[in-house]
Amino acid sequence: MAEVRIWDDVIPESDKAWFARGRHGELLGFGQHPVLLVVDVTYDFVDPKFPMAAGEMGWGVVRSIQALVQAARQADVPVIFTQGTVPTHPAQRGRRKGTGSTREGGRIVAEIGPREGELVIVKPKASAFFGTPLASWLIGIGVDTVIVTGLVTSGCVRATVVDAAAYNFIPVVVEECVGDRGIVSHKVNLFDMHMKYADVVSLKETIDYFTGLAALRRPVVPGPPR
Repeated sequence: MAEVRIWDDVIPESDKAWFARGRHGELLGFGQHPVLLVVDVTYDFVDPKFPMAAGEMGWGVVRSIQALVQAARQADVPVIFTQGTVPTHPAQRGRRKGTGSTREGGRIVAEIGPREGELVIVKPKASAFFGTPLASWLIGIGVDTVIVTGLVTSGCVRATVVDAAAYNFIPVVVEECVGDRGIVSHKVNLFDMHMKYADVVSLKETIDYFTGLAALRRPVVPGPPR
């Protein structure tokens, strides 16, 4: 029986068959040296009082990311957070559609906030890579896999995934840990990323992966002499 995916009810079977002809959607697989990237989980994107918020998905995404961040820390997987800049000049804003980040809502949500020593990137555009030192930081610590979470699927998450692939990292998107303002946009973009740029995997798969890494890294305690 074929695996049921979140996009099955919006993507026609003819589209799936066409992608399958080119072997799109085949899994890249996890690498050995991941980083967990939490993209723009700020009140602007979570709290419904802000116009950019991801609606009903926002707080559910936060709860899923909480679990994943905890598993990453337990496995000594680096966690990096991003938040958007608040433009003060038209040149900074550019030709962006929508309201953009606000000073009030631009803070990272407290429930998943960074710990001391964890990196926070303030980014000027959608991608966490554009105009930031992220790629050089990841190369410097030997990362091969970028696990992307955050908001929103069709915007900053997708832009970050495409750039991660361009830098030859293995991009992984955790399905329960991303969200969007519209459910159709969310599903279509997950499908498209899975077909072309990234592996879209479940929260359980990713936590199991972190647990396996933690077991590999755990020092072996010698038993009593025989």
